[in-house]
Amino acid sequence: MNNLSLLPPEEKNKIELDKQAAFFVWKVKNAKAGPELWTIEAEKLEDETERLFFQQSIEKYKTKWA
Repeated sequence: MNNLSLLPPEEKNKIELDKQAAFFVWKVKNAKAGPELWTIEAEKLEDETERLFFQQSIEKYKTKWA
């Protein structure tokens, strides 16, 4: 296993975005939020690359937990 603190900032950010995506899918799946949460959170991301990665992670977890 890698020491996450040694990763470059971009990789750390991707890990954080992926964790957030998993959490938001879990919230919707467990009726703690509506699916509009995904759009709201994605729109908060200013960087287009980050937004795309976040949306791909959302889709990954939606498929995985369907």
